[in-house]
Amino acid sequence: THSRYVVDLNRDPSGRPLYPGADNSELVPLKTFASEPIYRDGQEPDDAAIAARRETYWRPYHDNIAQELARLRDRFGVAVLWDGHSIISEAPRFFEGRLPDFNLGTGKGATADSGLTARIMDMLNGAEGFTAILNGRFTGGYITRHYGQPGAGIHALQLEMAEIAYMEEGPPFAWDPSRAENLTDVLRRVVAVLIDWAAGV
Repeated sequence: THSRYVVDLNRDPSGRPLYPGADNSELVPLKTFASEPIYRDGQEPDDAAIAARRETYWRPYHDNIAQELARLRDRFGVAVLWDGHSIISEAPRFFEGRLPDFNLGTGKGATADSGLTARIMDMLNGAEGFTAILNGRFTGGYITRHYGQPGAGIHALQLEMAEIAYMEEGPPFAWDPSRAENLTDVLRRVVAVLIDWAAGV
């Protein structure tokens, strides 16, 4: 219900960077993806304000995720967390060149069953008109890495999807019905794979 400029739900609450040595966006971001300041000089949130946002917005969200995953795992013996995101296809602040359309992350193999991951990648690689990569520039954010515990029956996968796969990335940021229709079909098939895999575990 709130912009990631208020607090980024997919960041470590301690402020630890996701990708050490690279440019990272913060728990409470201070710059846009284009490196533009979000706040006027001297009006950036201090430690107390950041802590308040963490407890008011971040903590309840994650409490709910943890409770729901535990409920599903206890009921069915397995839970799958599908963490969907989108991002501009070219963001020089974070990476060079253009992103593939589908960027699947599993914490470099640590957060989900390898067989499930292979089935999803087969689906994405076979999607006509789209490109895909596994654990490339994006290997999964805090949500994927924190909750993905295959040994405990919880599997987490993050899809970072390039916005160009379904819309224009510049003004007026128009929806592209033809690409979006094809994309929706791919995502429906991915969800079907997730359900089929979980049912067979």
